[in-house]
Amino acid sequence: MSNQKPNRKNALGRGLGALLEDSPAKNKSEEILPEVVKTGIFEIPLSEIQVNPFQPRTHFDKDALEELAESIRVQGIIQPITVRKLAPNEFQLISGERRFQASKIAGLTQIPAYVRTANDQQMLEMALIENIQRENLNAMEIAHSYQRLLAECNLKQEELGDRVGKNRTTVNNYLRLLKLPPTIQAAIRDQQLSMGHARALINVESVDKQLAIFKKAVEEELSVRKVEALVKAINSSEHPKSEKSPALDPVRKYEMNKIQQRLASHFGTKVALKANEKNKGEIKIPFNSATDLNRILEILEII
Repeated sequence: MSNQKPNRKNALGRGLGALLEDSPAKNKSEEILPEVVKTGIFEIPLSEIQVNPFQPRTHFDKDALEELAESIRVQGIIQPITVRKLAPNEFQLISGERRFQASKIAGLTQIPAYVRTANDQQMLEMALIENIQRENLNAMEIAHSYQRLLAECNLKQEELGDRVGKNRTTVNNYLRLLKLPPTIQAAIRDQQLSMGHARALINVESVDKQLAIFKKAVEEELSVRKVEALVKAINSSEHPKSEKSPALDPVRKYEMNKIQQRLASHFGTKVALKANEKNKGEIKIPFNSATDLNRILEILEII
């Protein structure tokens, strides 16, 4: 058997498989199980398996679980779950909680599983990335998962994008949802409000006005375009044009608004863009804290 260590240079961006294969021995479970089992499937009693404490999904649809349980009763487990060993006769889920929960509903006493070695941070990364890539998470669950990867796994936004296969703008759009009031976040979570509606509301500075537009959008079932128009009208009334400044022609104004929206989306904050008929103007990027400033500087690649 070769003693050559696996090459970790290209691990970034290879997803869950890379994390599983490259897990170094660092914690209690690894001392008990020093050699990583990379092939073979083991039948493990359900009673010996703990749920994953790092599981980002907070809600599992009961009807969907019942349907999966019925499928398991008929055809069994098609794809094994993945676990790590904590102690003799004690395991913890890495991925496959829906299959695990549905198997209990189906009346199974054992379940096929791969056994892997992973420390707590790797468990968190695996659980988050596996869910983001394979489960139909709502937008808020994705946003919270991205935030946890940044905060708890010490990833930068560019690294996070590589991990989950998304560009930085997409990641920013999800993270910006976390700035919305809890009521609106709950509506996004419960799919009463779409991602498009939410992105429009983020551009309103006042929380009270955000909530007012949100209430109107839900009650009247407004389209994303109509919500965007409401937001634009409110922002225009709050920041009226100076009478001394000549008005831009409609086409030029439309182009400038589009550029401003793209800048706001890219930097994850409201951006002020002003220009005159001679194409002279300024761009203002506000920040709320030293951390927020560092985030913007990182996007600008200044630090």
